[in-house]
Amino acid sequence: MDSLIFTLNAVLPIILCILIGYGVKLLKIFPDDFWPKLNKLCFRVLLPVLLFRNIYDIENITRMADYWKAILFSALTIIGIFFLGLLVVILFIKDDKQKGVILQCIFRSNYAIIGIGLIELLSSHFIDSDRQLAIGIGAIISAISIPIFNILAIISLSIFQKEEGKKTNVKDILLKICKNPLIIGVLLGILVLLIRLLIPTNDLGNKVFTIKDNLSFIYTTIKWLAQSASPIALIALGGSFSFKAVAKLKYKIILGTTIRVVIVPTLALLLACLFKFDKIYFPAFIALFGTPVAVSSAPMAQEMGGDYELAGQLVVWTSISSAFTLFIIILICSSAGII
Repeated sequence: MDSLIFTLNAVLPIILCILIGYGVKLLKIFPDDFWPKLNKLCFRVLLPVLLFRNIYDIENITRMADYWKAILFSALTIIGIFFLGLLVVILFIKDDKQKGVILQCIFRSNYAIIGIGLIELLSSHFIDSDRQLAIGIGAIISAISIPIFNILAIISLSIFQKEEGKKTNVKDILLKICKNPLIIGVLLGILVLLIRLLIPTNDLGNKVFTIKDNLSFIYTTIKWLAQSASPIALIALGGSFSFKAVAKLKYKIILGTTIRVVIVPTLALLLACLFKFDKIYFPAFIALFGTPVAVSSAPMAQEMGGDYELAGQLVVWTSISSAFTLFIIILICSSAGII
């Protein structure tokens, strides 16, 4: 029951923010062209700041070497799912603008927003040392999964685009990766972490200078912007949402949602069992592969010429469905003794 309550508490705020945006749209408080502009603000400013903060808040990047097997497993599994999803969209989706959107839904989870809280819940019954390890593993995996998710998302939204009858070439894709605001946010976060390694420590073992402690006004601004990113992106999604689109997109919604919240976590967790990972790793794996598609997938789709309407529908329906599928996944894993 605690698992169900947690998953509902994690997912319902997403749904409620979308409903608020939809209600504002019905009240016609803003003109119709307001919502795409709000999405642009999220994609170009707020979400990059959120990703920067997620990376910056990793306390010790050197610990990544201690958990290289889990990091390698996570990275290779995400990439493997990407290629399986690529095969699915090539075989079953005709519209090029929808292929990248569904592919993104298949491999990209909402780990950055829902994941860490879910890991804390799933490890709450561990002894203190194991619980801290489980939470630390989750934070470390985010340092590798967030860049991979965003790079693959750009690739998925670029490879099917056509310009003057020609498909986007590798050079264009690499340029889009380098110029993408989300990637810039991630890379700046990694750069700050690396610089932090060079800063000396005092007698207490703390860094003599950090943005968080010595330039707190900057960190507070970053924190405020980061905290606003997800709710504003969801409200913008609600303002652009249309129930009329469900009927015409029903097949794609069912396909993307089923693969995202049922097939992907099942395959990934079975693979983790096959490699005999210890139970302290499974809270992170469940959060990484079992959560709904990332909120940022919708504004990214709009900015990069994908089917934004479908991307928004997939955020909504994977979020609703994950409230139930996560409960089932947690229940099965708990019964099997792997969490």
